[in-house]
Amino acid sequence: MQVKRIKEGGADGGQRVFAVVFQTGDDPIAGLKAVARDEGLAASSLTAIGAFRRGVLGFFDFDRKDYHRIPVEEQCEVVSLIGNVTAGPDGPGLHLHAVLGRRDGQAVAGHLLEAEVHPTLEVMLTESPAHLVRRKDAETGLPLLAPSDPEAPDPKAAS
Repeated sequence: MQVKRIKEGGADGGQRVFAVVFQTGDDPIAGLKAVARDEGLAASSLTAIGAFRRGVLGFFDFDRKDYHRIPVEEQCEVVSLIGNVTAGPDGPGLHLHAVLGRRDGQAVAGHLLEAEVHPTLEVMLTESPAHLVRRKDAETGLPLLAPSDPEAPDPKAAS
């Protein structure tokens, strides 16, 4: 993985922008968490394109309160990868959605749960000016974005 800061933030609250390039065999989820931790990113958005040797996507099943896993055990194009990075109690958290294109032109989409890059994944990571956090939602068990006051009590938790 290679990381290059391509835009500096400023005292005026300007956004830092990073190009993150993954190579064959890299785990993009672990790599993005490492970049966020190393660069002190509390809130960021990202877009990416490239290719995976394999991946696992997920579709959230509300009844089970867990992800239905969708394995893609073949070389595939990363047609679109978008998401965000937020602060969490255990360090940076990622929320990533991907569309993967198969050899026959069919696409599969969902939350990116696992992936192995082959041959590259090109990520543009843009720092957001505001600090964003996630809180565990009492109803779903999911860590949901809390863009307002992160210290305010969760109204669903009181129910």
